Amino acid sequence: MSFITDIKTFAALGSGVIGSGWVARALANGLDVVAWDPAPGAEEALRKRIANAWPALEKQGLKPGAAQSRLRFVATIEECVRDADFIQESAPERLELKLDLHGRISAAAKPNALIASSTSGLLPSEFYESSSHPQRCIVGHPFNPVYLLPLVEIVGGRNTAPEAIEAAKQVYSALGMQPLHVRKEVPGFIADRLLEALWREALHLVNDGVATTGEIDDAIRFGAGLRWSFMGTFLTYTLAGGDAGMRHFMAQFGPALQLPWTYLPAPELTEELIDAVVDGTSEQRGERSIASLERYRDDCLLAVLDAVKTTKARHGLNFSD
Repeated sequence: MSFITDIKTFAALGSGVIGSGWVARALANGLDVVAWDPAPGAEEALRKRIANAWPALEKQGLKPGAAQSRLRFVATIEECVRDADFIQESAPERLELKLDLHGRISAAAKPNALIASSTSGLLPSEFYESSSHPQRCIVGHPFNPVYLLPLVEIVGGRNTAPEAIEAAKQVYSALGMQPLHVRKEVPGFIADRLLEALWREALHLVNDGVATTGEIDDAIRFGAGLRWSFMGTFLTYTLAGGDAGMRHFMAQFGPALQLPWTYLPAPELTEELIDAVVDGTSEQRGERSIASLERYRDDCLLAVLDAVKTTKARHGLNFSD
């Protein structure tokens, strides 16, 4: 079966932080977007988020026809997906909710329209169980802010056709994204499993009084985080092995894996720990609003992305290399 890859109309179900990010990316790529969210005041909140993201998208470069006015908000799931060429669901992480949603979405959608979920951990074989034409159903897990960060993890369920995975790669690539096919259904997929491990260690460090939230963030943003933005973990450690590379690194530092450097199980979320995290991040935030912090984050991301892209080109590499 062939699936639509040259999309003109993008359907977005759910308009929170992730859903609105998808809407912003689709609009910036010159698409018509139809959105649905049953929450009170959802349309107004969505349009405010799009307006806040638009300056960064203008700096990045808009595709021909890109306009905030091409967003249409509708009252029902069926109206949202009926004429869509591609469908992206970004509802809350509840299995029962997604089962019901995708039963209705798939019944109303074109049979050859791909259906994707932004879920960060639920398995597609479970929540697409009641879907019509499940061979076109995938996970397309993005990262915040969706309109700037290129990574999208693509995960198929047991009924997903290989052609749907390939078609999804084409669609997301056309939206300026970097698709990563996750070969097996595992909770949390790839990136969030790595982030979760770091998050648990960070909470332990706060809980044990080793560091404040700001100090932990400094350890990342002035250290490993700078390397991660262009080289990742494995290539970074390859260089740490000197001319002998990764084999020497593993021989030299492998024994440290047996040392009690990490906890891995999460600490108990006591009121004291929650207060410490909230107080620490409130101090980091200061008087700045969330919207102003989002604009600051977007400008920093654009600068890093541009610097990495420019430097890679100077070394004869593509951005995706």
